[in-house]
Amino acid sequence: MNEILLVPGLIFLATGTLGIIRLKGTLNRMHASSKASTLGVGFVILAGATEFYPDGAWLTAFLALVFMFVTAPTGAHMVARAREESS
Repeated sequence: MNEILLVPGLIFLATGTLGIIRLKGTLNRMHASSKASTLGVGFVILAGATEFYPDGAWLTAFLALVFMFVTAPTGAHMVARAREESS
């Protein structure tokens, strides 16, 4: 079961990394890093939660997912707005 969640997570993380390397412009790079990395880390957290299921790791994984999905795109948006206003 863990492999089913880890493979898409690693694919999303690799895609985000390639986006950071290959895209031109700060805003495009931030878009690649915030979207793909958020999904990739989400899949990896879910894989960890399924690995340690009987020990009650679901609540911790759920809180980590909520924190990740709220803070990563919001942080990228705020940095983009600050960069836009400074130029």
